[in-house]
Amino acid sequence: MKPTIKIPAPRASRRIEKKYRFGKNLDDPYAWLRDPNWQQVMRDPNKLNPEIREHLDAENNYTEKVLHPIEDFKRKLLDELRGRIKEDDFSVPNCDGDWAYYQRFLKGGQYPLICRRPRHSNVTTDETIIFDGEREAKGEKFFKLVHSQHSPDHALLAIALDRNGSEKYVIEIRDIEKKKTLPEKIANAQGDFVFSGNSKALYYTTLDENHRPNKIFRHNIGEVPSKDTLIYEENDPGFFLGVDKTESGRFILIKAHDHAETTEIRLIDAENSSNKPALIKTRETGVSYDVSDHDEKLIIRTNIAGALDFKIVEAPLENYATENWNEIVPHRKGCLILSIMVFNNYLVRHELNEALPRIVVRNLETSEEHEILFTEEAYDLTLHLGFEFETDILRFSFSSPVTPHQIYDYSLSKRTRHIRKEQEIPSGYDPDNYVCRREFALGHDGTKIPVTILYQKDTPIDGTSPLLIYGYGSYGYAMPASFSTPVFSLLDRGMVYAIAHIRGGSDCGYDWYLDGKLNNKVNTFYDFISAAEYLISQNYTSRGKIVAQGRSAGGMLMGAITNMQPELFKGVIAEVPFVDVINTMSDKTLPLTPPEWVEWGDPILNKDQFLDMASYCPYTNIYDRAYPYVLATGGLTDPRVTYWEPVKWTSKLRYHNTGDNEILCWINMEAGHGGASGRFDRLKEVSLSYSFALWICDKAGL
Repeated sequence: MKPTIKIPAPRASRRIEKKYRFGKNLDDPYAWLRDPNWQQVMRDPNKLNPEIREHLDAENNYTEKVLHPIEDFKRKLLDELRGRIKEDDFSVPNCDGDWAYYQRFLKGGQYPLICRRPRHSNVTTDETIIFDGEREAKGEKFFKLVHSQHSPDHALLAIALDRNGSEKYVIEIRDIEKKKTLPEKIANAQGDFVFSGNSKALYYTTLDENHRPNKIFRHNIGEVPSKDTLIYEENDPGFFLGVDKTESGRFILIKAHDHAETTEIRLIDAENSSNKPALIKTRETGVSYDVSDHDEKLIIRTNIAGALDFKIVEAPLENYATENWNEIVPHRKGCLILSIMVFNNYLVRHELNEALPRIVVRNLETSEEHEILFTEEAYDLTLHLGFEFETDILRFSFSSPVTPHQIYDYSLSKRTRHIRKEQEIPSGYDPDNYVCRREFALGHDGTKIPVTILYQKDTPIDGTSPLLIYGYGSYGYAMPASFSTPVFSLLDRGMVYAIAHIRGGSDCGYDWYLDGKLNNKVNTFYDFISAAEYLISQNYTSRGKIVAQGRSAGGMLMGAITNMQPELFKGVIAEVPFVDVINTMSDKTLPLTPPEWVEWGDPILNKDQFLDMASYCPYTNIYDRAYPYVLATGGLTDPRVTYWEPVKWTSKLRYHNTGDNEILCWINMEAGHGGASGRFDRLKEVSLSYSFALWICDKAGL
């Protein structure tokens, strides 16, 4: 039910900022919406320019007024979404030595409690709460536990916290036995850290003034952070730093990587903090590798020497130069090795083949391999990294669009699986009521594009049903065909749901990624459109009955297809959308710009890459035409996709829209890229997007 009285929409003033590059006019009428002091705003949202704040408030108020007729429905939908969550949920305990660690939620609680109890005890009175997220979050507008890790001697717990959504984390260290926080607090951290083997030091990463992780420090427990030792500094702004540990715990890893395909790793003996980091292999453009250890060897997943979809090699610890890298799992084109996990007797690899994941187990003594088999048409698998190296148990989770998450412990020697937990849906769920299909659309160049399709069994497949199609297609991220409880609010109201596994992801191998980046980026958009047209041809829906949805780089996809074929879609939902592509990729001060030139191109120095980008940039290619309904969302403290991108985009869309469909923008003034932090508060944003989709498709029951 649409509003009966037209509400005046906000109109941002047009203040043309003249730009001209490589023969193309790039005048920007809304550049003023970018606060010149945005870095201060990330730290303190109260620093936002008052005029800009006034416009953001006007956008939020307008969205609320336009959607006021469905306010009751939105609340109903929120209750429905919440009803599918087990409020007093808990994780399966993860054993380490004499202890078992786990997280749980209080009934009605938004934030996790980190707990432990003796390994062989199932008595709740033996539980120790070592971090109380509910207590810590009291009085906070935003609160997020990003990372936690206990020390090898089980005496300490380190945690990384975000209190405003800006992803500038503070690391705190807790004395578990004494139940107190140590006085030292490490600010301006990326949030990754590892303990030394003797539990006396913590290695962590810090951010530079442009929010890029560029330094690794060692902090001696009990000392002030100002005395911390610099272990490694990265001077190339196109590379990020991170710190990790091998599965055995023997080595600390310092990882330098760009945003695509080049890595460089250094090792530190976890027991000998005086050792300098040892370089495994000098960075080489296009060569990526990960490192684990086993006995006196390194086990390395790498794409070196043309192994596009990766292979696995081993090298002696005493001489791991590349000429000593001996292949143990060969490269197989189209079967992408996503990751490996090493145990004392086994090597486990996680693969992706034709958009379906696999788990393969290799006995390191005999070299015998076997696959853990699954039978559904489309599904998702996730490996769970445990604390113990000398174990026979692999933990993984399985789900599909119709099967709730199941967590298994798998015996690597006996080849048997034991289910440890099944996701509970308190409000009820019957998988027999739903149908899942994996089909293939034909792309504009003849490429077969996997599409996962889900619908309620009574939904007519005759072209009359509305459909929501989700896509991403960037950074080599493969879209999982996993279980999602919110989706059923669409299905139960007669909508079909689809996931387009488009190029730019790695769903069908690394080539799939390369065919959707840089000068091939337009394949991502064409694939999504081809998937939508295929669904029409198979009578899942009809032209003009489709709602498209994407987030972040998937929001850029939304902007591109909105310009390319606006009449194909009833509506577009673009969450934290990367839509101001040329301006963002031309701004060296933004956190992700230099590292992402390898993904999108450099529009400052490279004319061909600029012209490719200019051909699809969502903000640049808005012209007078009738646009579909649009809902764009953002976060004021988002360092990844800054708040002004969705605001500028919707302002320009609204100015050029020749039709009557609403263009809406909503900015979370208390959060960043991930949206609200509480597990229930997060559902408010899901409710906003889904109620908008159901409303424009006349499925809100009004």
